[in-house]
Amino acid sequence: MRHRLAGKKLSRSRSHRKALFRNLLSALILRGEIKTTESKAKAISRLFDRLTTKGKKGTLHARRIVAAFLNNKQAVNKLVDEIAPRFKDRPGGFTRMIRLGRRRGDDAMMVKLELLEKPEPEEEPTKKRIRKSLPKIRSKKQDEKDKGNQSERN
Repeated sequence: MRHRLAGKKLSRSRSHRKALFRNLLSALILRGEIKTTESKAKAISRLFDRLTTKGKKGTLHARRIVAAFLNNKQAVNKLVDEIAPRFKDRPGGFTRMIRLGRRRGDDAMMVKLELLEKPEPEEEPTKKRIRKSLPKIRSKKQDEKDKGNQSERN
């Protein structure tokens, strides 16, 4: 019986499920959004909330706990240094699920899982565009017309 057991097995062994979650979490952290099935997204969302809450502390111990789960230095550094500080005032719920419809092959509900607060893009100082006036390109017919008009005027 399955009384009071948290989480879904997703028809995978424990090691396969753990590897799947690590890969999906790393992709979510590095890219900011992922497209996956609804059941996988729900499982990843819970794990991401736990890791982000740990990462908000910013201590060496917290960084090592996150690193022990992710096994990806780039993802750990980005989570602890960039993502977690953005969520310092938010107690939880760091992701958003947007339904994309059903997958054609197996009719599975697909969702886009994305981080709530996106980084603010750094604004580059815009340069004023200077338009240089180019000499007009004239056709031979226009040149002949102008020559004819000038000779009539004289």
